[in-house]
Amino acid sequence: MQKKQNKKQGERLTTLLPYLSAFASGILMGLTVAPVGAWLLAWIALAPLWILVVSSSSIQNPKSKIQNAFLWGIGYHGVALFWITGIHPMTWLGVPWLPSLAITLFCWGFISVLGGIFVAIWAAVMVRLGGQKPWLRILIGTAVWCGLESLWSAGPLWWSSLAYTQSPHNLVILHLGQLSGPNTVTAAIAAVNGLIAEGWMNRRQHGKDTEISSVFSAPLRFVNQYLATAIGLLISLHLIGFILYSRPIAQPPEAALKVGIVQGNIPNRLLRSSEGFRRAQENYTNGYLTLANQGVDAVLTPEGALPIFQRNLMQTALVAAVKLKGVVAWIGAFGERGDSYTISLFTFNNKGEIVSRYDKSKLVPLGEYIPFEGILGGIIQRLSPLDAHQVPGSANQVFDTPFGRAIASICYESAFPEQFRRQAAAGGQFILSSSNDAHYTASMPFQHHAQDMMRAIETDRWSARATNTGYSAFVDPHGRTLWISGYNTYETHAETIYRRQTKTLYVRWGDWLTPLLLISSGAAWLVIQLRDTKKINKNLTLS
Repeated sequence: MQKKQNKKQGERLTTLLPYLSAFASGILMGLTVAPVGAWLLAWIALAPLWILVVSSSSIQNPKSKIQNAFLWGIGYHGVALFWITGIHPMTWLGVPWLPSLAITLFCWGFISVLGGIFVAIWAAVMVRLGGQKPWLRILIGTAVWCGLESLWSAGPLWWSSLAYTQSPHNLVILHLGQLSGPNTVTAAIAAVNGLIAEGWMNRRQHGKDTEISSVFSAPLRFVNQYLATAIGLLISLHLIGFILYSRPIAQPPEAALKVGIVQGNIPNRLLRSSEGFRRAQENYTNGYLTLANQGVDAVLTPEGALPIFQRNLMQTALVAAVKLKGVVAWIGAFGERGDSYTISLFTFNNKGEIVSRYDKSKLVPLGEYIPFEGILGGIIQRLSPLDAHQVPGSANQVFDTPFGRAIASICYESAFPEQFRRQAAAGGQFILSSSNDAHYTASMPFQHHAQDMMRAIETDRWSARATNTGYSAFVDPHGRTLWISGYNTYETHAETIYRRQTKTLYVRWGDWLTPLLLISSGAAWLVIQLRDTKKINKNLTLS
């Protein structure tokens, strides 16, 4: 009886082990970003899933393999985006504690499940290719992963690509983004993991029939080629990145621009109150005056620094200070569009006049608008502090300033590289990133800063990033952080950045690598299919 129970427990453990392994490796991938930042794990954390999905020796059926991938995706995105839970409690928005918890768990669960679905789609393709040659599986697996990330990033809900697992620590590999955007880094990570996985599977397969004394036999030499190729590819890609990273940055005096940042440190729970607005006016006005007295050319404030409509901006103390000092200011406030409003960044010239405006075009689902509002609107309350209907800005905006055209980004837009690429291609010479991450835990603004570092590298631009509570920063075109603020602190700081008109290959051509991978892998698969079909027909004819 005891033996039967032990046998059943062993069988149950054997059944659960692949699921646990997949979930655990997904969690390892999630640990690559803040707050842990174990970025090296990204180069091996996908390999276990690859083995579970592709291995022909697995006892699992195709459906179970896809379920493994689903769990891996939930593990990765759930851990990487755990900071979403920081929005709870939302009692300061008038949302009771329990509904706030429900909304928070829904947001976190939804994005985690969505990530699981995308990985499951990848796995479904790989299961279908289980009988293909290893090199073709690696090519197709890499291409499909990049294609799915491109598809996801084209929608409204995007953040955790494989590429951002390397930011902010591995600046060398992030320079591959100058070639074809973040998918270049994603392709590198996927390919290296695929090679490691294929090498491991072939090592096990050939190892069964290989004597210990014949470790240098032809089969094992063939097997070792996968691992050797993985190491060679990893080193080669880092060498390419190092070459790009080592290029000097021109800093001509005529292109210099001294920018000041004010981090007002106003908790979001106060923004709706008269006391919060009084503190916002005081902090940003005093910060502006401090920086103006330091001789800056312009001052950048965070998203929603003054949480009022455009029509009321002219009566504020901050705009009065701009008129007094004559120093250009970029002020975060709310724009108006009919009965709706936008989250906007306004350029005030040295006379205190609004000369340009950028409207946030990528709104946060559930946070700033409700998808399928007719269905979900009665269930999930708007998280914005305003009652009016928020609308996105145009996708094709340019942001002209007294110092030339800038690349503007407001908060969530930092996760969308195409936003920056398009503006750089349209003549943007430097990046102005304005954000408010006050309602999240510290890991979120650090991940946000990591996203901005990637955008600076990809576009080869200097970046000034102003946030409400941190982390504000200045970043050079190589992604190096020149200065970063504290968290939950009031700070002012000035740095000299430089306007640039260079155009990386990514800025010129966009993400050309993903279509190339998809086309080449599809063509290779088709050629092999036709060849195999031809062989089968020939054998049938001969027989």
